[in-house]
Amino acid sequence: MTSFGFQIPGFRHAGATDAEMFDRTLEHAQAAERGGFTSVWVMDHFWQLPALGGPDEPILEAYTLLGALAARTERVQLGTLVTGVTYRNPALVAKIVTTLDVISHGRAILGIGAAWYEPEHVGMGFDFPPTRERLDRLEEAVQICRALFNNERPTFEGRYYRTKDARNVPAPLRQGGIPIMIGGSGEKRTLRLVAQYADMCNVHGGPETLRYKLEVLRGHCDAVGRDPEGITTTRLGTLMLAGDADEAARTREFVVGMAGDAFGEQFTIGTADEVVQQVEQLVATGIDCLIFNMPLTDPDTVERAGKLLTSNFA
Repeated sequence: MTSFGFQIPGFRHAGATDAEMFDRTLEHAQAAERGGFTSVWVMDHFWQLPALGGPDEPILEAYTLLGALAARTERVQLGTLVTGVTYRNPALVAKIVTTLDVISHGRAILGIGAAWYEPEHVGMGFDFPPTRERLDRLEEAVQICRALFNNERPTFEGRYYRTKDARNVPAPLRQGGIPIMIGGSGEKRTLRLVAQYADMCNVHGGPETLRYKLEVLRGHCDAVGRDPEGITTTRLGTLMLAGDADEAARTREFVVGMAGDAFGEQFTIGTADEVVQQVEQLVATGIDCLIFNMPLTDPDTVERAGKLLTSNFA
């Protein structure tokens, strides 16, 4: 059975003012819940990404926003896709996500990755070390977070992070601890970290790329002696649900011109029947959860998309 998640990538909903921004964002999250999406995700960035307008476009801080959404939703799981390990001390991250779990009555997920957006780091004053160091930091961070989620009192001496008899009170409400998702498709290191430490992974790509990445992950699981069935695999993409064939054609032409070669890997565009056909190819890869963002859309379309997906696949 495939589940579906909804990511909120931007906050200028239908030209919403700053004062309206949270209310419009909440409407999208609640529409996703009504539509049957099982999770709602936000990016953990402080500057908006270039493809979504760049740093002059508004973006809300991820965990403050998730806490507010947690108080106004009932069923959807909530997390970042994904938190950059460079942004916060990992023990603090564990405390923040545990607080989200308490507010949401056990619906929090920690999504975390090695970070990548260098201009944001420079602009906000965060260090941006080389890739190898960021991955080393990620490995240390997930170990600290896991221990704190499991109600341990870890003393950890790493190269980059350390704790001493750390406390995390209250403990997470979620039975078994808060799931940890590692985001990224790096074949040598990132997916190996998933096999070693994570409950979930998030990768990108079309059907053939997904099959290949999942096979790489299974190889890493074999190498560390882990059952790959214990890892929930997810894929992030963009969904544009058109009302009719003409709208679908116009949208596809626009996106192809914008995305070029990335079109087939990232985007699902079409009428309801066309979307179902495209999603069938993704589901056939064996992926557990498909997460879609739907930029420039409205809550009614979000709800309609959720109902379309869940009625055909969930």
